Amino acid sequence: MTQQVDEKKLPAPSFGEAFMTWLKIGCLSFGGPAGQISLMHRIAVDEKKWVPEAQFLHALNFCMLLPGPEATQLATYIGWLMHGVRGGLVAGILFVLPGAFVMLGLSLLYAYGRGVGIIDGALFGIKAAVLVIVVEALLRIGKRALKTRSLMALAAVGFVGIFFFEIPFPLIVVAAALIGFAVAARAPEKLALQPVDLVPATPARNRGQFTGTLLLGLALWWAPVLLAVMLLGPAHVLVAIGVFFSKLAVVSFGGAYALMAYMAQQAVETHGWLTASEMVDGLGLAETTPGPLILVTQFVGFLASFRAAAPFSALTAGLLGAALTTWVTFVPSILWIFLGAPYIEQLRGNRRLTGALAAITAAVVGVILNLSVWFALHVLFGTVTEMHTGPLRWYAFDPAALDKHAALLAVTAAVLTFRFHRSLIEVIVVMALLGIVTKF
Repeated sequence: MTQQVDEKKLPAPSFGEAFMTWLKIGCLSFGGPAGQISLMHRIAVDEKKWVPEAQFLHALNFCMLLPGPEATQLATYIGWLMHGVRGGLVAGILFVLPGAFVMLGLSLLYAYGRGVGIIDGALFGIKAAVLVIVVEALLRIGKRALKTRSLMALAAVGFVGIFFFEIPFPLIVVAAALIGFAVAARAPEKLALQPVDLVPATPARNRGQFTGTLLLGLALWWAPVLLAVMLLGPAHVLVAIGVFFSKLAVVSFGGAYALMAYMAQQAVETHGWLTASEMVDGLGLAETTPGPLILVTQFVGFLASFRAAAPFSALTAGLLGAALTTWVTFVPSILWIFLGAPYIEQLRGNRRLTGALAAITAAVVGVILNLSVWFALHVLFGTVTEMHTGPLRWYAFDPAALDKHAALLAVTAAVLTFRFHRSLIEVIVVMALLGIVTKF
C-alpha cells in the first residue's frame, strides 16, 4: 500500500510575517540542533501552523541526509516551501546571521582580551563545560543510533580508524555510506531499519532549472575564494581557509560534533592555525551563541587570518577570514536545499538511502568518541604529544600532570548536566563563573 502525501496546503503567511518570525527564531535558537529543531517545530507547526507535522518531519529527514547543519537546512527548506527561493534565502540567512554576529564579537573579545584575568578564568571554566557537553552529545547520539551490534561495530571501526590510524573523516563517511547502502538491501534488520511504505515518484524537474541553480550556486560559493587567489596568491591564508572550509561543507555529515574532530585535528595539527586549547575555547564560545553550532568554524577562520594578517591589519584580516569562513560554510548548505528539495518525495521511503544514513550516523558516533578523548586529554593534562609507531598514531601524556582544578570543574559540570539536568547555557555560565573564582 502506498503512502499518500496530503497535498492540502495551509495558508502561507505574508512575506513580512515570515521575515520577522525567522529573525525571532535566529535570535532565540540556542541549545544546539535538537533545541533549534524543537523551537522551529513549536513555531512553524504548533503556533503558526505553516506546515503540517508530517511535512515538517519529511523535510527534517531529507535534511538529515545532507552534509551541513541540518537545522539551518530545515529552516531554508520551510522558507522555500512557503515563499520559494526568496523565502528559503531569508529563512536560512536569518537563522545564521544573529549567531554569526555574536560569534564575531566573541572572537574579537577573545583575540584582544587574552591575558585579562577575568576572561582567562571564564575560558578555563568553559573548557570543562565543553568537555562534558561533548560527552553528553556522544551518549545522546549513541543511544539513538547504535541499536544493533552491526551499528556498534561501525562506530568502533570509525573510532579506531580516525583515532589510531588517522583515516580522514571524509573517507570514513563515504565508506560507512557504501556499507549502509549495501547492507540495507540484503539485511535491513542489521541497521535497525523499519519497514516503510512506497512513495509515489514526483514529476521530473526541469533539467535546465537544476543546472542553472547548480551553476549559480557554485559561482557564488567559489567567487570569494577565486578573488582571494587572484588578489593575494594561492599560498595566502585566506585561500587556504576558503578551500579547507569548502571541503568541510561537502563532508560535514553527522552534525557539528562529528565535524569538530576532523576540523580540530586539521586546524591544529596540520595547518597550525590555533592550539588545541584554543580549539576547545572556540567550541565553548559557539555553545553560548544562538544559531548553528557549526559557527565555531568562524572562530577558527578569524584566528587563522588574524595571526597571518599581511598585507592587511590584524583586525581587517580577522574580519575577512571570519566572513569568508561563514560564506563557504553556509552557501553550499543552502544550495543543497535548492537543488534537492524538488526531489524530496523521491527520497522518502528509499530503504538504501535510509541505510546509508544509519551507517553514517553510527560511524559518526565513533568520530565523536575520538573528539571526546582528544578534548579530555588536552583539557585535563595540558601538554599532549602526538606519537607514531608505524601506521599507528597515539598520544603521550604524563598522568602526574593532571590539572586538578580542571578535573574538579569537569566533575562539577558533569553533575550539573547529568544529575541536575541543567540547560546548556546554565552550565556554561556557572562554569565560567567558577573558572573566574578558580583563577583568582
